[in-house]
Amino acid sequence: MARDRSPIVKMSRREGYALHVKAYKALVKRAGLPGQHSHGNMRTKPSQYSLQLREKQKVKRLYGLLERQFSNQMKEALQSRGQSGTDLLRHLEQRADNVIYRAGFATSRRASRQLVSHGHFMLNDRRIDIPSIRLKVGDVLQVREHSTKTEYFKKLDDVSPAPNTVPEWLKVNRKKVTVEVTNLPTREDAEPDINEQLIVEYYSR
Repeated sequence: MARDRSPIVKMSRREGYALHVKAYKALVKRAGLPGQHSHGNMRTKPSQYSLQLREKQKVKRLYGLLERQFSNQMKEALQSRGQSGTDLLRHLEQRADNVIYRAGFATSRRASRQLVSHGHFMLNDRRIDIPSIRLKVGDVLQVREHSTKTEYFKKLDDVSPAPNTVPEWLKVNRKKVTVEVTNLPTREDAEPDINEQLIVEYYSR
């Protein structure tokens, strides 16, 4: 399965945004773009196109999509009747790997993507291994009975502690390692510091 294997800390520095929990310290310690001569090549004021591109790259990398995958998501959102930017973020939030991450069963989207790819979860009692599956209201993800015997799920509270808050559109049973989609996510359920309008403008050129 195709995926972006680029170093997550380096990508975080490029976007100026922590794409992974382990990138926070790196951004504080080494602010600025990666590369030996990065500061000398910086413009004093980025162009509008540059702002649009960087926002697109940030969100694409945040959710772990490749270029074609993200482009297809945006095309679908542009064809919808609602607000394109909001629909894009809603679709990204509904991905199986993101739902597992939001439920607190993994510390990052990369980790949750790996859990799905390795077949540790079932969707409505059917085993899945495709992280990009979009969940709908009423869908239930649960860990496979065989997977509950692995060290990861035996020590889930240690490797992935319960989050302080769980989105209202999800119903989580941590003891049984299940999560149910009870509603569709709203714009407020996605990351607050995303400017989706820039992404819409980028694809509307």
